[in-house]
Amino acid sequence: MIPIKTASAWRGISDCRNCGIRDMALFADLNETDFAQIHAPIDDLECAAGTVLFAEGSLSQGIFTLRDGMVKLVRSTLDGRPRIVRVLRSGDVIGLEVLASARYATDAIALTPISVCRIPVEVVQTLASQSPRLHMQLMHKWQRALKDADDWLADMNFGAARQRVANLILKMRSPSHHDVAVLFSREDMGAMLDLKLETVSREIGRWEREGVIEALDKQRRIYRVLLPAVLLCR
Repeated sequence: MIPIKTASAWRGISDCRNCGIRDMALFADLNETDFAQIHAPIDDLECAAGTVLFAEGSLSQGIFTLRDGMVKLVRSTLDGRPRIVRVLRSGDVIGLEVLASARYATDAIALTPISVCRIPVEVVQTLASQSPRLHMQLMHKWQRALKDADDWLADMNFGAARQRVANLILKMRSPSHHDVAVLFSREDMGAMLDLKLETVSREIGRWEREGVIEALDKQRRIYRVLLPAVLLCR
């Protein structure tokens, strides 16, 4: 369980109303009557990169709304290797599976510093049973999560190394700045694409040398996508 500092916990019904990403988050469609049904505390957490929100198979601690940053969902293969099955970004909901099961289906680990809200399962279950708006929002989020999982599987695990890296760059483009892609460590990218670290580094270097992408930071985590059509053709 993530330790909660007193200063970062709140019973913030008003904070939910005024959340900066409310239109993207789970409570987007709630009205004043719905908010009155929230009685359990919702924890507002700031976590460092590498923080484990929950582990695969662990008992439910709640559902998380990601306000800022990136989180990787990881599963272990039969031979014990970690595989990143999806990357979540601002507005995504983490751990929806605990509404149908008492345990989480993956590890959830912060790729970057993150801000999350941890919502007790009973809060979501109560609101979903009493608010058609939240019920529909949950169904929409669940459907989107299933589609995203299918898309990740289709795009990240098939084709040559060059094609997989191109697909990842395209998928990691910012929703608000479509010409900017925010990547992460080459090791994590390799775990996602089922490629060696050296292979990932080589393919990104090739895209840079060919003028398709341009590094915007010294760590080579943020790239401007100059020729997206080339990545699409790969």
